[in-house]
Amino acid sequence: MFWLSLFHLLVITSSNYLVQLPVSIFGFHTTWGAFSFPFIFLATDLTVRIFGAPLARRIIFAVMIPALLISYVISSLFYMGSWQGFGALAHFNLFVARIATASFMAYALGQILDVHVFNRLRQSRRWWLAPTASTLFGNVSDTLAFFFIAFWRSPDAFMAEHWMEIALVDYCFKVLISIVFFLPMYGVLLNMLLKRLADKSEINALQAS
Repeated sequence: MFWLSLFHLLVITSSNYLVQLPVSIFGFHTTWGAFSFPFIFLATDLTVRIFGAPLARRIIFAVMIPALLISYVISSLFYMGSWQGFGALAHFNLFVARIATASFMAYALGQILDVHVFNRLRQSRRWWLAPTASTLFGNVSDTLAFFFIAFWRSPDAFMAEHWMEIALVDYCFKVLISIVFFLPMYGVLLNMLLKRLADKSEINALQAS
């Protein structure tokens, strides 16, 4: 549980920094955070599939508060992608606080929905159905919650004006990246982990006998 929680924290922290960096792809506005955050859904889906929904929920609840604090600290130190020095922590930054709070709410809503949808479909014979459906629904909740809380009437004029467009493009990119890259990765990692667990169980059974 410790390493999975740490992985969640690392992805959340890096994504909160990267979401401050807009990028234009084929004329569409999004952020670099769209490319890092899908790792969270990959980790959660594998956790639910192998260890069950209760452990996945425990990880989510364990990570929420630390992620909020770490996100604020990192985003303050690297405000708008530039190093601000440790003195930045001496002053409360409302814009960064909104991003950290938005991340907190988006993570909670998106991951809980992801776990619920995946758990309902995990017994399907189609191995790809549960991760695909949970990604589609989880990312909708996560993306809308994050961009609305973080950037609606934001002091960042660009994000305040374009947050709805960026949210839509961000969601589309997350889904595209997840299906094209992370879904095959999920299949490979699932087979690898199940084989390793089966081998470990076989070794333990032989030692016990």
